[in-house]
Amino acid sequence: MDSFDGYRRPDGRVGVRNTVAVVPLSVAVSAIATQIAHTGPDRVHATPHQLSADAPDRSLEQTRRVLEGVATNPNVAATLVVELGTETLETDALADAVAATGRPVETLSVREAGGTRAALERGVDLATDLADETADARRESADVAELVLGVECGGSDATSGLASNPAVGHACDRLVEAGGTASFSETPEFIGAEHILAERCADEAVRDRLLAYVDRREATAELMGADLRGAQPTPGNQEGGLTTIEEKSLGAISKGGTTPIRGVVGYGERLPVGGGLVLMDTPGYDVESVTGKVAGGAQVIVFTTGRGSTTGNPISPVVKVCGNPQTWARMAANMDVNASTIVEGDSLERVGDRLFETILETASGQPTAAEMRGLEEFAINELQSNELGYFEGELS
Repeated sequence: MDSFDGYRRPDGRVGVRNTVAVVPLSVAVSAIATQIAHTGPDRVHATPHQLSADAPDRSLEQTRRVLEGVATNPNVAATLVVELGTETLETDALADAVAATGRPVETLSVREAGGTRAALERGVDLATDLADETADARRESADVAELVLGVECGGSDATSGLASNPAVGHACDRLVEAGGTASFSETPEFIGAEHILAERCADEAVRDRLLAYVDRREATAELMGADLRGAQPTPGNQEGGLTTIEEKSLGAISKGGTTPIRGVVGYGERLPVGGGLVLMDTPGYDVESVTGKVAGGAQVIVFTTGRGSTTGNPISPVVKVCGNPQTWARMAANMDVNASTIVEGDSLERVGDRLFETILETASGQPTAAEMRGLEEFAINELQSNELGYFEGELS
């Protein structure tokens, strides 16, 4: 039986890190949250983002869902919620949602504290207290079925579809077969291969939901004057050897493996433990996409890159997989798994098995290259104005 050593939370889920999260309600206090994390103990990490907390209701609901999901991700031991004091989102409601999972939680208002300097001092004190309160947590053995894995690609090239993505797909198959959950996203990168994904859906309801999300993303882009089928791949993808959207999409979906698609969830919605392969509707921007899966509960992210990417995350460790021999040679210090050996004749299955072992080692505490270098990108997808009423009542 495959297992990893993690932190059992009061709500029953298992974390792979013991982080104190500093969660700002809005962009107005994101810089303060970052300063608190940088000044506080090592286990304190902030989730600064670019969104206001005064927006249309559906946009606010998505922001709230993401912030709550991040604050209650299994990797989070305790949370400090920071507000300016003028936001529409309710700090106490977010704190109550965190407390309902059994985690310690504190709130900080910059206005009530008396301004930036006072809030920073108070925030560091609160974060330190939360770190002290959760310092005694100890790892225990957990079945791999309790792992929720998010998979991502960025800076893709021809080797992504030939090497790194299929190797990740093999690791996802192993996880799903062991009873765990794997999730990939980036809905714009389903386009051109959505019919293949539709055939893999477990039932008609899942199929209809998948195709509706694809239609919405494409319709939203068209209303903004963009042609996703004609504009993709990006110039960087083309420079890396990708020629058509279909070629890019076929390579992108291969990182999900070969098992049936058991579900499709909205951006930042909870990913089920033991759910098999579950897709998430996210944009193609990898930082926002990773954030959505972390909000959904992914404890570990696997991120493939052919041209090179240094993206990390403040809450969930990001395992970098590279299938390009030249990129590996240049950027090995930013990578965790070398899949470029496939291009040189290595077995896809052997590399996928090696990646699977790396995932378990990461879940048990081994730091990733992004963690060792303090790379912690974080951004929340903002609903476009024309999305606010699109498919209302059909999609979340």
